[in-house]
Amino acid sequence: MNIPLLGDGQGNYKVHVVGNSGTGKVSLEKINALKSTVSAYIAIKLNVPHISLDALFWGPGWTRPSNDEFEERVSAAMSRNRVIDGDYSSTNYRGTLISDHATDVIWLDPPLWLYLPRVFWRTLLRLLNIIPPCAEGCDDTWGEVLSTKGIVWYCISRHGFCKRKFGEMLARTSVEKGGNMRRLNEWDGDLTTWKAGLEEMLRTR
Repeated sequence: MNIPLLGDGQGNYKVHVVGNSGTGKVSLEKINALKSTVSAYIAIKLNVPHISLDALFWGPGWTRPSNDEFEERVSAAMSRNRVIDGDYSSTNYRGTLISDHATDVIWLDPPLWLYLPRVFWRTLLRLLNIIPPCAEGCDDTWGEVLSTKGIVWYCISRHGFCKRKFGEMLARTSVEKGGNMRRLNEWDGDLTTWKAGLEEMLRTR
């Protein structure tokens, strides 16, 4: 049977949630409009911390850490049961560090037309200071948002890249092939089915 979360067989779960920006990884504290974001949902159900890589990576004023410093932050976050969301493997740090040590990897892969409005809405709320930025001291500006450096264009331009990258990863490490990665597409209904399976698993464990 394909159980919703594998864990390590001893009740421990280190979950890595990946996907393009806006696909539903953010925490409930970041944007209350998305009550069922997957990373926060899993963390709540497992009663473990939810950690955003954005918050670990970015410093005030969008400053970047050194590779060694970022790896130290990631390693410290991975030392306990947790749900980590995000993917910084395009940076120079060892990008498979999290997934290599995760008990479960979940790829959120909804169609672009479904999650792009979320990106617009989340960005607007941040610009209006209704919700906090992705990391402390990293405020969005109207000029950047409307440019090719902004999150909206970033999301659009990376959609195809993410599908190829995580698709290749899934082909190598899918649960069906004995690995620890699964793909969830909320438009197809498999996300709803997976959540129901997770709740049933936790009720009976």
